[in-house]
Amino acid sequence: MSYMLLIVEPTDQRNERSQDAGRALYERMLRFGENLKSRGILVASESLASQTKGVRVQMREGRRKLVDGPFAEAKEMVGGFYLLACATREEAVAIAAECPAAEWCTVEVREVAPCFE
Repeated sequence: MSYMLLIVEPTDQRNERSQDAGRALYERMLRFGENLKSRGILVASESLASQTKGVRVQMREGRRKLVDGPFAEAKEMVGGFYLLACATREEAVAIAAECPAAEWCTVEVREVAPCFE
């Protein structure tokens, strides 16, 4: 089964730390990813830019609507993800608990499944 670990962080958290502190945390996350890769369970992972650089796209009645970030209603944003190949939900939850980001934000565990399930 595939599970996604979504790194959910407060929108202003990145601005509250120095660049050196941010780089140190990022290095920890890279090492975590390398560990998952060596265990044969990492499918993909990426860090995402701040939502201030994002855009939301909607199609309504044939018209495209774009909303640039930051998104005023958001208190949190997805800062990155790990896509894992795990045997069970419990394994994915255990791996989420190992994730360094769980110390400063939330790691949401989601099973990959069709939207009709």
